[in-house]
Amino acid sequence: MPFPYLDETIPLNEETRKGLLRSFITLPSGVTHYEEGGDPNGLPVVLVHGFSVPYFIFDPTFDFLCKQGFRVLRYDLIGRGFSDRPNVRYDAVLFVRQLKELLDALKFKDINLVGLSMGGAVTASFIDAYPEYVTKYILIDPCGARPISLSPLLKAVRMPMLGELILGLFGTGNMVKGIASDLFTPELVAEFQAKYKIQMHYQGFKRAILSTMRCGMLDSFIETYKRVGKMNKPTLLFWGKQDATVPFEHSGDIRAAIPHAEFHAFDNCGHIPHYERPSEVNGILLEFLKR
Repeated sequence: MPFPYLDETIPLNEETRKGLLRSFITLPSGVTHYEEGGDPNGLPVVLVHGFSVPYFIFDPTFDFLCKQGFRVLRYDLIGRGFSDRPNVRYDAVLFVRQLKELLDALKFKDINLVGLSMGGAVTASFIDAYPEYVTKYILIDPCGARPISLSPLLKAVRMPMLGELILGLFGTGNMVKGIASDLFTPELVAEFQAKYKIQMHYQGFKRAILSTMRCGMLDSFIETYKRVGKMNKPTLLFWGKQDATVPFEHSGDIRAAIPHAEFHAFDNCGHIPHYERPSEVNGILLEFLKR
């Protein structure tokens, strides 16, 4: 019997998706919520988000690249946003499989692949398995250089049943409050939190989050990054110096693993520089993609 998270009141199914007016595709991994925009004949760019914030986190990037004539794809990882929340292991195998299925179904190839935060671990694992799909690689404050340091409470969450109880009693408020730490700019927090909370009303979200933590997605992927680095794909790396989620010092590990990566650091900026400093990031990104 699934744990009864009382604030997850809406089932995520065909009936409830009808009113969302969004794009969905049925993949073997599960129904996936996605958006494709820009020029269908443009250079393809695929955006992969992180641990718990769904694809709205790429709003500034997606809109900019579409206007610049790229063929842009963003989607919700399984367990997030409006994608399915099956009762499975939320590990790198699942997320890599979902991405490959989506690219094949929508006929994307020779892509420019962007990975944000945990999306860094997902995309590195994808390139490690399917290097022929990716032409250029962009990382934004990626996790996986080292294991993410967890508070005693979050360490306890990994324990069977205790984690379910903690998330059931305190999870919603703490997760919404904690997501504010991604941002250095206070003025952006309220709107960001409001968008984030929408997904939390749908059943299966907290179960997916727990499984993701328990299946090692916040552990080290440094050996994977090293293997990707040896492929010498053109790589761009962004990092906010005030990142409270994946500390700036982790950037040195990624740069050592991918020594040819072009690196851009942003002062007075948190975990999501593309969201806080879009004009600066977009300019660098555009030049890199057109190079």
